[in-house]
Amino acid sequence: MRLAVRIFAVLSLAVLAACGGGAPRGPGVTVGQGSGPQFGDSAPHEWVGGHPYDHPVQGLDISRYQGDIDWNRVRGSGVSFVYIKATEGGDYADPNFRRYWAETARARIPRGAYHYFYFCRSGREQAEWFIRNVPRERGALPPVLDLEWTVSRTCPRRPPSSEVLREARIFKDILHRYYGQRPIIYTTVDFYRDNNIRSWPEEFWLRSVAGHPRITYPGQRYSFWQYTGTGLVPGIRGNVDINVFAGSAAQWRQWLSTRMQ
Repeated sequence: MRLAVRIFAVLSLAVLAACGGGAPRGPGVTVGQGSGPQFGDSAPHEWVGGHPYDHPVQGLDISRYQGDIDWNRVRGSGVSFVYIKATEGGDYADPNFRRYWAETARARIPRGAYHYFYFCRSGREQAEWFIRNVPRERGALPPVLDLEWTVSRTCPRRPPSSEVLREARIFKDILHRYYGQRPIIYTTVDFYRDNNIRSWPEEFWLRSVAGHPRITYPGQRYSFWQYTGTGLVPGIRGNVDINVFAGSAAQWRQWLSTRMQ
C-alpha cells in the first residue's frame, strides 16, 4: 500500500461542539488540514460534513497487532488516552493486554480496557471473563463494550435485536457494579441501525471512517469518535485506530474527573 503520510500541526485548544446535530454537509476537507496531533494516515481521504483533525483530544485503541510500542514517543505525539483490547467472547484474552496495561501506566497515559462481544456466549459469561482479566484499578478509564457484528467461523450468529440488547444489558450491569463505572458502548453504523441502539440511554463511542458522525449517526450524542483504522502514530509500527474526544481540552479534564474509576 502506498504511504501518504501527512503530519498535522500542534494541538488546538479551541472548544468544539462535536456531539452530533443537524449541520448540513460542508466542503470536503482532506487529511492534514486543520490543526491536530502529530499523526498521519496510510489511506487518507476527503471528509465531507466535518473532519476530526482539529479536535484537541485524540487517542488510540490497540490490540496485540500493534506489537512493541514506544509509549514515550506515543505520548509525545499528542495522544491523550488509550483503550486496550482485553477480552473477546468468554474464553479469549489478548496476549498483550497486561503488558500494555502496565506500560501505559508507567507512561502516565490515561487508559482503559475494552471487550469484544460475541453472540454465542451469554452476557453474564462474558462479563465474568472480562472481570477475571481486567484489574479493578483506581484511575482507569471506564470499561468499553464493543458491539458490532462478528465475522467468525466459530460464532456466525446474528441474533434478534431483543436478544442482543438483553445480553448486552446484563454484561453492562455486571461491570457497572464491579468497576463502579457505567461501560461506554462502542458500535458501528450497521450494528447501530440493525439493533436500534439509538434508544439506549448510554454513553457512546461511534465508528465513522468516511463521514462525520452527525451525518452517519444523525442526532446521536457521543463522547468518542473512531475516525480511522489506518492511522500512523510515532512510536507504533504499522496502522492503528485513532479516535477523538467530542469536546474541548477543558471538557476532557472534566470528563476524566467524573469518569475515571
